[in-house]
Amino acid sequence: MNERDTLKINTAGHLEIGGADCVRLAEEFGTPLYVYDETHIRNMMRVYKNTLENEYSGKGLVLYASKAFCCSAIYKIAMQEGIGIDVVSGGELYTALKAGFPVEKIYMHGNNKLSSELELALDNKIGTIVIDSFSEADKLDELAAERSIIQKVLIRVNPGIEAHTHAFVQTARTDSKFGFSIFDGTAEKITKYVLAKKNLNLSGYHCHIGSQIFEKQSFVLGAEKVMDFIAQIKRQTGFEAETLNIGGGFGIWYTDEDPKLKLSDYSAYLKELIAAVKRKAKENSLKLPELIIEPGRSVIGEAGITLYTVGAIKDIPNVKKYVAVDGGMFENPRYALYQSKYTLLLANRANEKCTEKVSVSGKCCESGDLIAVDVALPEARVGDVMAVFSTGAYHYSMASNYNRNFVPPAILVNEGKAEYIVKPQNYEDIIRNDVVPERLK
Repeated sequence: MNERDTLKINTAGHLEIGGADCVRLAEEFGTPLYVYDETHIRNMMRVYKNTLENEYSGKGLVLYASKAFCCSAIYKIAMQEGIGIDVVSGGELYTALKAGFPVEKIYMHGNNKLSSELELALDNKIGTIVIDSFSEADKLDELAAERSIIQKVLIRVNPGIEAHTHAFVQTARTDSKFGFSIFDGTAEKITKYVLAKKNLNLSGYHCHIGSQIFEKQSFVLGAEKVMDFIAQIKRQTGFEAETLNIGGGFGIWYTDEDPKLKLSDYSAYLKELIAAVKRKAKENSLKLPELIIEPGRSVIGEAGITLYTVGAIKDIPNVKKYVAVDGGMFENPRYALYQSKYTLLLANRANEKCTEKVSVSGKCCESGDLIAVDVALPEARVGDVMAVFSTGAYHYSMASNYNRNFVPPAILVNEGKAEYIVKPQNYEDIIRNDVVPERLK
């Protein structure tokens, strides 16, 4: 099923992930359950790292984009693979610090970082902070001065690229909440502003054009525009950026509407981007900057699946058939948010032909609580184990306790063996932070 051997169907007709039978995983760990294939994760980290080393003389760094899926185990894997991470909140940063992640390889993003988050970053001497507002530059400079340190920073710029992806995950449009436009003078203005700060050391620029992008040209165009801007700033101020962080956004397979990319395809994306940076550096008489990329979804997305157990089945004649599972929008809000499409399979009957189209619903008290609509499946039965593919990114990280449901646990599979990386919740976890005022007792 997957040329990288993350998924296959075994002789029992069951779905396997990373050599582990999904039916047995459901029996042992329960459902709903997030399942991750460690080998796939490592292979994706390595293809980016190796391409940078081979094509850019090692003058670069891969950062795993934590927002896709954050937990201590994933940071340990990133450490072992020799890559860095980006974090976008105090919670992600705290997790990384508790995991022992090397602080010099931590980059902090966010369009509205809290003072407490900046303080946590500075107190722990993390490597780089990406500035996204004038007020943040002021606050960060003030906090750094209080600590008698000079903080390395990048500035997030907006090249105005509208990649062909969902509007909610385009981040470089001219009306985006992220970054400073390189076309209206604000990127130039913030550059001069930060250069004047005594406790900030401007290293370069950050750019991210969006997510789930398959067009190589979008990445190339983004890199070209920022490299031209670097040349412009050098001419105007004498400052030459030493670092270019081009972000992430590489697409993955969700359904057959998407291409199925091989490891070599992701390497090819990066090679074209590298070629564009080299070309523009030569054209503008610039030094080659340190090149940083931030893959998240493409590292973890296809490495993960979600397992469910089929419950109620409701057939409305000549209208719609609903197959309900024990999950829902509390552990996968992406259909409700983006109408995201997925590929589904009955893991315990993986070889059976699809005979009907159904809508898969969750257990939340919401009519919009859907996992998938009009998907082809064999005739489902109560107790079947259902697998939803490519749920490794933005599922656990976006999960909630809505309706006071449990956020599902996550397990890591390696050569057929499975272990928890996020433990199951229980009812005590649900009420842990509840407080009853004395007057109500």
